[in-house]
Amino acid sequence: MEVTMEQAKKKVKINSAHLSYILKGVLIGAITGVVVGAFRWLIEKSLGLWKHAFQIAHQQPLYLLAIVVVLVLIGLVIGKLTTQQPHISGSGIPEIEGQLAGKFKFNWWAILWRKFVAGVLAIGSGLFLGREGPSIQLGGAVGQGIADMTEDSKRGHRVLIASGAAAGLSAAFSAPIAGTLFILEEVYHNFSPLVWMGALSASITADVVSMNVFGLETVLHVGVVPGLPLKYYWHLLILGVVLGLLGYFYQRILLQSSVWYHKLFGRISRAYHGLIALLLLVPVGYFFTNTLGGGNVIIIKMAQVDPLIISLALLFVLRFVFSMISYGSGLPGGIFLPILTLGAVIGMLYGAIALKFNLLPSKYMVDLLVFAMAGYFAGIGKAPFTAILLVTEMVGSLQHLVPLALTSLVAYIVVDLLGGAPIYESLLERMTVKQKLHVISGKNDQVELPVFDDSRFVGQQVRDINWPANTLLIGVRRGEKTSIPNGDTLIHPGDTLIVLVDNNFSSDVRDQLQKLNRPLEDEE
Repeated sequence: MEVTMEQAKKKVKINSAHLSYILKGVLIGAITGVVVGAFRWLIEKSLGLWKHAFQIAHQQPLYLLAIVVVLVLIGLVIGKLTTQQPHISGSGIPEIEGQLAGKFKFNWWAILWRKFVAGVLAIGSGLFLGREGPSIQLGGAVGQGIADMTEDSKRGHRVLIASGAAAGLSAAFSAPIAGTLFILEEVYHNFSPLVWMGALSASITADVVSMNVFGLETVLHVGVVPGLPLKYYWHLLILGVVLGLLGYFYQRILLQSSVWYHKLFGRISRAYHGLIALLLLVPVGYFFTNTLGGGNVIIIKMAQVDPLIISLALLFVLRFVFSMISYGSGLPGGIFLPILTLGAVIGMLYGAIALKFNLLPSKYMVDLLVFAMAGYFAGIGKAPFTAILLVTEMVGSLQHLVPLALTSLVAYIVVDLLGGAPIYESLLERMTVKQKLHVISGKNDQVELPVFDDSRFVGQQVRDINWPANTLLIGVRRGEKTSIPNGDTLIHPGDTLIVLVDNNFSSDVRDQLQKLNRPLEDEE
């Protein structure tokens, strides 16, 4: 069958478009590798200095005064930067999701340098925050900068921002495949060839640049991880359930952490809530110096010893509570690495208990550490493929894909059954809810919409409904209980939907809501 000239030109044009995004991905990956590599290096050096400072304070208690003064200055500097650009607070991943969904538009340079400086100051101080979220936002800013110079289309901008974000995660963790998949699975929600080609080329390039600085050793080099015999796989089912329950608990607490800050310290500007976490860092750093930072050092050390049950339990409580204090303050920093650390502690704690009752040989405890990292992240982030590949790349072992997948799947199912939503999507929803509340005028009505058995709302998730403009679903009443919905909330017959409606559009919006609530047969 002959190929016409027109078809050949079209084929060349398509391939040229692919090649263009691959080359742009390489450029973005190279720049992101340098930026995030410097970011990662400065954080590691800063963390080493802070640990040394707290160790000196044990011999010279007055040294604590200098530590407090420096931490307060850091809090003031970060507060000033956050006041200038509020979207540098937190991990930055919800902002990237919002950008790709068309909900936000940022000045990339304003984000880039402020996030870099504030991130180094906050994460490098020893707070229980990860570098991965800010690295993703830094990469996204680089991608946007290249897009602004080379792209006219909105699609092109999204592809390059996604490519930069993937490169950021790759450079942060030396995990190019997981970086690509995370963007496709959790952030972009689309497996477009242009996206994955651009993201993969950017991720690989960023990883190569990063390896030239940090070497070939994996980020979480825990040594030899023996293959877990099939007769012990039943442990993975129990471990997966435990991880799912604790993962759901983590989601609920994390989403409330900023609310508690507002209730306790509402008189202080949100931009300066970080001062609270930084001051609380002083006793943590003084008494538990070796626990400071995102947690990768803790994971590696745990894999080399057999910790006591009580020590692991106390470490879990400390890491969990201060992670919430750190992230809830709004300081620039992510939750990837803190989540992986908590997962590792849970895995070791479960293994220590199993060992005590002679249910598992001690040499397989490191297996549970690795599998629990993936399971805990899969449950909280609801991104199981990313969790499996991320842990595989960070540990550097391809022998454990099946037990990793089994643990992750069980944890995911448990969180799903409990009604947990992907954590980054939930954080984005909170941001867009605030945005909507600004749009809706101060004078508004609450509309209560009963859902009957034949309503088209029945069986749909909140995110699947095309809600009218100038409305905000603020509650779902089921029996005597009223809950705050999220995108995963499933609507049941008998529910009452509580919708906030702008008074200026009240009549029209009420009609639209009633029409949406009708049975499909009414339109036939």
